[in-house]
Amino acid sequence: MKLVPFLLVALLAASTLRADPPPGPSARLHDIFDREWKSRLADNPLLATAVGVHEFDALLPEVSAKAEERRARIARKFLGELKAIPEKDLPPADRTNAEILELQLNDGILSFRYREYEIPITADWGFQTDLTQLPETMTFRTVKDYENYVARLNAIPRYVADQIGNMREGMARGMTLPKAVLGGIDQTITTHVVSDARMSVWWKPFEHWPEALPAPDRERLEAAARKAILESAVPAFRSLAEFLDREYVPHARDTIAASSLPGGRAYYDFAVRRFTTLPMSADEVHRIGLSEVERIRKEMDEVIRTVGFSGDFKAFLEFLRTDPRFYAKTPDELLKQAAWICKKMDGKLPSLFRTLPRLPYGVAPVPADIAPKFTGGRYIEAPVGSTQPGYFWVNTSRLDQRPLYTLEALALHESVPGHHLQIALSQELQDLPNFRRYSYISAFGEGWGLYCERLGLEAGFYTDPYSNFGRLTYEMWRACRLVVDTGIHAMGWTRPQAIEYLASHTALSLHEVETEIDRYIGWPAQALSYKIGEIEIRKLRKKAEAALGPKFDVREFHDAVLLQGSVPMTVLDEQIDRYIAERRTK
Repeated sequence: MKLVPFLLVALLAASTLRADPPPGPSARLHDIFDREWKSRLADNPLLATAVGVHEFDALLPEVSAKAEERRARIARKFLGELKAIPEKDLPPADRTNAEILELQLNDGILSFRYREYEIPITADWGFQTDLTQLPETMTFRTVKDYENYVARLNAIPRYVADQIGNMREGMARGMTLPKAVLGGIDQTITTHVVSDARMSVWWKPFEHWPEALPAPDRERLEAAARKAILESAVPAFRSLAEFLDREYVPHARDTIAASSLPGGRAYYDFAVRRFTTLPMSADEVHRIGLSEVERIRKEMDEVIRTVGFSGDFKAFLEFLRTDPRFYAKTPDELLKQAAWICKKMDGKLPSLFRTLPRLPYGVAPVPADIAPKFTGGRYIEAPVGSTQPGYFWVNTSRLDQRPLYTLEALALHESVPGHHLQIALSQELQDLPNFRRYSYISAFGEGWGLYCERLGLEAGFYTDPYSNFGRLTYEMWRACRLVVDTGIHAMGWTRPQAIEYLASHTALSLHEVETEIDRYIGWPAQALSYKIGEIEIRKLRKKAEAALGPKFDVREFHDAVLLQGSVPMTVLDEQIDRYIAERRTK
């Protein structure tokens, strides 16, 4: 076990040694891209596995404070090399590549400066969830694959101990999640403290074997896995559960604002810029949110008039939240309805997109251990090179809180034409540097997802007025995020105040309202990326439509947006300007 830190340091050092730089600015730049990417993979074995590089599959990342300091030092080194290449000497595509890498490196350096690594969990996800997803994210074809998996299970105690150490350091200086969002966090951990290895989520790879694996190897690997689960993984999770119960939760901060963390308001300002990719202040975001809330409310009122409801807005929301017709009676009913919506949109894609990804996707329930505090649904991308599809996870817990009238908007956002289409396409782009193919910029990805909810109108969805109200509820929800996130983290809003604001403006179930507010409290500014990104994409489409007139083709526009991968909003603006200029000459 002591060899792991040494090995990672050695790998990292080897990957960052520089030969004489190749001639020419672009060649020098791509040399930086290659070395930085190799460094990134050696430093994060979980990322390497996810992108189909399997030489580190037996390892887990180093996450100690010293390791985080080393990462920041390496980032500063690469940043210095990057800035030494004159931008004017690079072609447009490489200027874009350099701009995005510089942004990523700077974000990593600032993240270290604010010591974000001391909060490695959120209200609905965390490093522990990454560990319980190992059976889904690793490859199981050969004896070596299984041996790597067992070795990774045996690395869990060191990894968990380092995370606990970081969290203790955070506790000492007030860098913790708020106590208000920690209720039920133990369930994501204690569920996995079992006495029978066969009852563990980590046993899943041993339930079905590749036919080519000999029986003696299977017996040996089963014995090794049983020992790793019961003597490494389970005790580590037990120690994490005890730490949270006895130390972390009792000493977590009572405040909820990011501006009350050690970095103060400057930390939240950094988070706003990172998640919007724009030079926006919290006050500006708040004002945009209020304006969008007012606009969307008028559209919602029109739907209420259309269905002939006689009560006021509040009464209509109560009707939607309580009438049984709007809720599935079984998990299978909810999953089948979601799958039907997805399949219906599959048939519409050729009319909206010229380029489609090869990778398919599936519809599956959110895992039971995280479902109670999880959102209504989420997209889970496939590990590169695996036999897995992407997945649209649907939360089938508490069915009376999962309305069917929002399911169309949720499905289009998370599957196609939303996250699955966008992410799978990005991974298939061969002309981009790897750090771009496998990067996810929240304003782009979440903005695209919200844009796709509205795209459903063009594809013939939301014919039922209640479903259209559900779409507007989702758009209103994202507009409210601009108000409540900035309200919480920069303007002194309380948790009850934020809950009341979201509940009174949307038809989200009250359970989902609470889980969402806890998510915003625990993940400052991430919620801003959706509406800000969507506003920018819609603005650029309107610009292209006006500039091109009859030459505008929505399929070409979507290619222009998606076929350069995930980019900051400023870069997307430049891409669409180039698309308009090129299309005008045809």
